[in-house]
Formats: sequence, structure tokens, C-alpha cells
Amino acid sequence: MSIERVPCVYIIASKPYGTLYIGVTSDLVGRLWQHRNGEIEGFTKRYKVHRLVRYEAFGDMESAIKREKRLKNWHCQWKINLIESENPDWQDLAVGLGLPPIGLC
Repeated sequence: MSIERVPCVYIIASKPYGTLYIGVTSDLVGRLWQHRNGEIEGFTKRYKVHRLVRYEAFGDMESAIKREKRLKNWHCQWKINLIESENPDWQDLAVGLGLPPIGLC
């Protein structure tokens, strides 16, 4: 199954330990492309938050939205701990999904 059409909660960052954004989508690759190319006005464009540092897939959008809301209420350090539990070097996970590295978009 392609991750492109699966409900996902994702966390993107401006840089390691930088500004974080949490979102939800059913088209992760498409949404990341939009963020990286400035197609979404607002927070992520203004603060250059484009590096995918964590994502979680869900069986349905309702569960994904519930998880997104919970994560948005977490303290910053909890979010950092969550990211580092599986991505301690803050690697851009979007590269593994087929997107080019940051700066080459």
C-alpha cells in the first residue's frame, strides 16, 4: 500500500530542534510537496518548516485527526522526545518517500 493515500499525522521542522508543525493528511507526499514549494500560505511558509521528521499512518482519518489534536497539546519537550525516539538525528524522512532533499525542491 502506498503511503500517499493513507491518513497520516506528520511533524515537520525548520531544522533540528527548530520550529515544529503538526498536520494531518491523506496524501502525505502531496502535502509535503505543497509545504516545500510554498503553496500553503501561513505558518510553514513563513517559518520555512519543511523537513519531515516524523509521521504516523492510521487506518482512518478520524483516528488520525484525534492523534493530531493530542500531539498539538503536548509540551514541546514531549514532541522532541517523540521525534527522537525513532529519528534521533532529525533526518528528513521525505527523502525515503521519494522527495528530493531540502534545498533541491
